[in-house]
Amino acid sequence: MNDMNIVKRAKAPTPRFFKVLRTIGLVLAGVGGSIIAAPVELPLLLASLGGYMAVAGGVISAVSQITVDDAREASEEEEI
Repeated sequence: MNDMNIVKRAKAPTPRFFKVLRTIGLVLAGVGGSIIAAPVELPLLLASLGGYMAVAGGVISAVSQITVDDAREASEEEEI
């Protein structure tokens, strides 16, 4: 098992599924942030939902970004 710090993990190749999941997380965080920053007064339930969406989207994006495709990572290391 190779030891990777967080910077190497973030720069390493990401599997295709997690790239899609990262994009979904970013969209979710953006929509949640838009709801929170809305210039009109929103019902409490909707404002709370926006906060949860922003947090969930951020977590999904962060976890997806640091997921590494080990097979591709190993083949790239062998080429070097």
